[in-house]
Amino acid sequence: MKEIINEAKPIIILLAVCAALIAVVVWIMNIDTTTTQVVTEQDTDETLEAPLAPDKLAAYDVDITNDMNRIAVLNTNLGTIEIELFEDTMPITAGNFAKLIEEGYYDGIKFHRVIDGFMIQGGDPITKTDEVLRYGTGGPGYAIPDEHIKGDLLTNVRGTISMANSGPNSGGSQFFINLVDNVNLDFDKAPLTSQHPVFGRVITGMDVVDKIGGVETNPSNLPLEDVVIESATLRAG
Repeated sequence: MKEIINEAKPIIILLAVCAALIAVVVWIMNIDTTTTQVVTEQDTDETLEAPLAPDKLAAYDVDITNDMNRIAVLNTNLGTIEIELFEDTMPITAGNFAKLIEEGYYDGIKFHRVIDGFMIQGGDPITKTDEVLRYGTGGPGYAIPDEHIKGDLLTNVRGTISMANSGPNSGGSQFFINLVDNVNLDFDKAPLTSQHPVFGRVITGMDVVDKIGGVETNPSNLPLEDVVIESATLRAG
């Protein structure tokens, strides 16, 4: 018996090494580069099953809700997006976004997660580097509390900007813009597995948002060609 076991040891070792290598390859192929996530995989699948029709995707016409709210101007390499920040109703979340803009934080940051028919996500400072495997894991070094407030405009519908997070009170700088209605991401709507506070909405440049949403991506939803926020500024409403 010992002789059989001894003869089999090299084969057992080889099989173990092969299994380990296969596990590593599978892990790399399926690595989620977005530690700061928008939704669970289940939520994503449900959202993608019924995207809006092309004619409804094109229809987008909004007005600023409060002249006191400032406008975030994101100048990207694919065009300019202007977003009304709901500072009147979401002072913590919108205020944090405005503060980071004033600090030049978003200048040079890429959109690192793009899912057509769902949303576009950015705000990770690591995307200014070549550390691609870490994209989606960065932030400002602090977290802000969740502002879960009910309001007619505070829901994840097409054109709204919302906080990405990895759980309760973990938001920082990463955000996403909804390409379609994703109300399942609201804190007060089913399935209640994701809670992402809306803090503004696009007032001009939704065509640019859609253009970003349609770029080619790799299996990790990273655009094959960089989509960059070249500069971010604030202007009066």
